[in-house]
Amino acid sequence: MTTMTIRCDERDKAAAAAVAEYYGLDLSSVTRAFWKQMARTNSIPLDFGNREPNTESLRSIREADEIEAVGGTGESYGSARALLDAARA
Repeated sequence: MTTMTIRCDERDKAAAAAVAEYYGLDLSSVTRAFWKQMARTNSIPLDFGNREPNTESLRSIREADEIEAVGGTGESYGSARALLDAARA
């Protein structure tokens, strides 16, 4: 066994700890898992993608939530073509 010290911003540490806790883990467990995955895959398992929904997606999510809240099912279409035609209109 070895010990490692990491220097980081306190806010980053707190935010990371909150994410780890959400998954029932602590930062030490997450760090060990990260290293094990690096060794197993021979890669650095980081994703720098932006997972925030764009404006159009947020609008669609709100619309779906509103439809669900009133118990409606929204529009129905008999085929994929009819759905696409309605979306283009």
